[in-house]
Amino acid sequence: MTSYGHDLRFGVFVTPSAGDADAVVALAQAADREGLDLVTFQDHPYQARFLDTWTLLSVVAARTERVHVAPNVLNLPLRPPAVVARAAASLDILSGGRVALGLGAGAFWDGIVAMGGTRLGPGEAVTALEEAIAVIRALWDVDAPGGARVDGTVHRLAGAARGPAPAHDIGVWVGAYKPRMLGLVGRVADGWLPSLPYLQPGDLRAGNARIDRAALAEGRDPADIRRLLNVGADVPAAELARLAREDGIGTFIVMADDAAAIRSFATEVVPAVRELVAAGGGTRPAPAAAPAAPATAEGDGTPTDAAGASEYERLGVTPTADDGVRVAAAAVLDEASRPHRPPSGPEVTYTRRGRLVGRHLIDVHDMLRRELTELRDILAQVRAGAVSAGDARASLNAMALRQNDWTLGAFCARYCAVVATHHGLEDDAIFPHLVTAEPGLAPVIDRLADEHLVIHDAIHEVDAALVHHMTHPGDFDRIQAAIDVLTDALLSHLSYEEWELVEPLARLGFHPGQV
Repeated sequence: MTSYGHDLRFGVFVTPSAGDADAVVALAQAADREGLDLVTFQDHPYQARFLDTWTLLSVVAARTERVHVAPNVLNLPLRPPAVVARAAASLDILSGGRVALGLGAGAFWDGIVAMGGTRLGPGEAVTALEEAIAVIRALWDVDAPGGARVDGTVHRLAGAARGPAPAHDIGVWVGAYKPRMLGLVGRVADGWLPSLPYLQPGDLRAGNARIDRAALAEGRDPADIRRLLNVGADVPAAELARLAREDGIGTFIVMADDAAAIRSFATEVVPAVRELVAAGGGTRPAPAAAPAAPATAEGDGTPTDAAGASEYERLGVTPTADDGVRVAAAAVLDEASRPHRPPSGPEVTYTRRGRLVGRHLIDVHDMLRRELTELRDILAQVRAGAVSAGDARASLNAMALRQNDWTLGAFCARYCAVVATHHGLEDDAIFPHLVTAEPGLAPVIDRLADEHLVIHDAIHEVDAALVHHMTHPGDFDRIQAAIDVLTDALLSHLSYEEWELVEPLARLGFHPGQV
C-alpha cells in the first residue's frame, strides 16, 4: 500500500508510431501477457508521425484480454469533450470496463491552431479543462433527471441526451504541473498524472500538498485521488518504492518502446517494488554528491543543538534537500569543498517576521526551480518532435519549428534575467548585511558569491547554445548540455544556500522584499 492507501499498479507508455503500427500493438499485447495493469499512449493529433490515439486505444482494447487502456494524456483542445464522453463510455462497454481517461489542457498551440483548434491562454485552458470534465461526467450520469446541462464559457451542454453509461466508473486523470492545474486535480479529478523527467526534487511533495488542500477545501478525501507517475525504464526499483511510500505514487507507468524492457519491468522491477513497499523499504539512498547540509549535521543532515533539537524544527521552516541527482556529463561545482556555518544554539528563538523572511527565500528559489522545469520541458518536447516543421504540421512550413525555437529562446531569456536579478540582490544587499551582522558567515558568503559566477557563466552558455541551435536546428547536443549544466549548478546551489542562510536570515532579519 502507498502512503495514500492505494494498491500498487503498473503500466507502460508506448510511442504511437505510425511507421510501425503492428509493433506498437504488439508492445501493448506484450504488456497484457506480462501481467501489467495499464497501456497508455500520448495524444498529439497534429503529429503526423503518430497514429490517432483513440483509434489505437480501440484496436489495442480489442486485441488484449485484461490490460486497461488510457490516453496519456488526451489533447482536449482538439477533441470535443461531449464526443470524448461517448467514445470513452462506448470503448469501456466494448472492452468490459478496461478504460481510463487521462486528460490534458493542451500544449503546442501552434500545432493545435494548425489543425483548426482555438488558441487558449493558460487560464482559459485550465477553465476549459474543468468545464470539459463537467461535460464528460454529466453525459455519463444516466441516472440524473432530464438532459445534461453545463453552462461553461468554453464547453457547454444544452439539454443533451445522457449516455451511454460506462461499464465501470472511469477514472479521470489529469496531467498537471502548475498551481491552478494542481488545484483542479484536487477539486474534480480522480488522479494526478505527471512525468518524472519534468519534475524537480520536491515537486511531488509540493504538488501533493496543493492537491490535498484543494481536495479538503472541496470536502473531498485526498486519498480518493490516485497519484500516477510516468517514469523512465532506468529508474531502479528502490526509487520507485520510495516514491510509493514517501510521495504516495500508486501507479507507475514506464516509458518503453522495447519488448525486452517491458518484460524486464514486469518480471523484475514490479515484483521488487511490491516487496520493498510491503517490507517498508525503498528509502532514498545517500546521494553520491557531497551533502548539501552543513558538515556538522547529524542524522538526516539537519544542524542540531546540544539538546538534539533541529534548529529548523525550532524555526518551523525546512530548506529544500539536495537529493544528489545530477544530469550533466561532468560536475560543475566542487561541492565537497563548500564551507558551512556553525549551528545556532538552543537558546535562539525566532519571531513570526523572521520565519517569513526565511520562508521567502525558499519561495523565491521554488519559483526558480519551477521555471527551470518549464525550460527543460520545452526543450524535451522540441526534441521529441511533438511540433516539427516537416511532420507535425502538414500545412505549415519550417517557420513553425522556428516559432517553437523562438518560444524556447524567449523563455530562457526571461528565466535567465530572473536568476541574474535575484543573485544581484543577494550579492549587493543581503550578503553584506549578513556578514556585517555575523562575521563568521563570511566563508559561506564568499563561496555563494563564487557560485553565482559559475551560474552566470552557465546562463551565458545557454544563450550561446541557443544562438548555435537557431543556425543548426538539427543539433540539440550543445543546448542540452548547457541546460544540464545550468540545472546541476542551480539546483545544487539553491539547496546549499537555503541550508546555510535560511536560519541566519530568520535570526538576523532582513526585509523579505529584498530577497
